[in-house]
Amino acid sequence: MVKNFIATIREFFNDVRGELKKVSFPTRAETIGSTTVVIVFCIIMSLYLSFVDSILVWVVSKIL
Repeated sequence: MVKNFIATIREFFNDVRGELKKVSFPTRAETIGSTTVVIVFCIIMSLYLSFVDSILVWVVSKIL
């Protein structure tokens, strides 16, 4: 029972090690590029949502 458990754990870690060798991490330039895209997108979406919110507030104030 214990030997089977230890063998299973050992096999798991060997599989993890093998999968980690297949991983390709992004370069510094790719990381900076992706981060820039996310930040710009967040800024654009916040401006858009602020604009839509302002219009909706104006519409609701005219209705009430």
